[in-house]
Amino acid sequence: HPMPMNKRVFSATHLLSVRLAPYTGTQGRRTIMSILTVLTAVSLAGCAAAGAVGQQESLEEWERRSFETQPPEQVLDAAGIEPGMVIGEVGAGRGRFTVLLARRVGPDGKVLANDIDPGSLDFLRERCTKAGISNVEIILGEVDDPLFPEATLDMAFMVATYHWFEHPVAMLRNLRPALKPGATVVLIEPDPVRGPGGQDHGVSVERMRREAEEAGFELIRAETFLPEDLFFVLRISG
Repeated sequence: HPMPMNKRVFSATHLLSVRLAPYTGTQGRRTIMSILTVLTAVSLAGCAAAGAVGQQESLEEWERRSFETQPPEQVLDAAGIEPGMVIGEVGAGRGRFTVLLARRVGPDGKVLANDIDPGSLDFLRERCTKAGISNVEIILGEVDDPLFPEATLDMAFMVATYHWFEHPVAMLRNLRPALKPGATVVLIEPDPVRGPGGQDHGVSVERMRREAEEAGFELIRAETFLPEDLFFVLRISG
């Protein structure tokens, strides 16, 4: 494996200091070491910046590829998201759909972006700031409770999130108080039959119906228009 960049920088500066040492006095060596210290810091900072750019490019590439099988406009249209709505996104992560939801609901609407990972939410907060998006509120939730305010949501929305929940039925139950009358819960989940993860990855229609009923919801739509995912819509029973 190639030597990591930080070790290559250290090795080069160390070698240079050793080669120059016989030709300088004490003060000269101190000056050389001061210069080399600055050069090392600058080089390492450049390495870190390059790594951050690479990470950002990787995120953008992943989002681009994921949208090939989850076309965002098609998803938002199917969900019925309109200007002025208040959307609670569960498992927002770094904001792949958050920024699109925010633009769709517009300045009169709002997105409450929930996750249990503080690092992802910090990234999302910065992402919204850089994009000039001001209608996203960040909410750090719990593993079985999104902690959305009561009776605020026109819709709860989640993409490829539900199948990761440790306590999915509890999470659905804890969503109910946040929903306005007539609000829906929209979920896009890997199809265990058509999805790349196979039978052990995703949520079947049967499972979704069963767990929704346990949590006091009814499954009103289960659609297959996405090539690898199922599209579910729930509403509170009764």
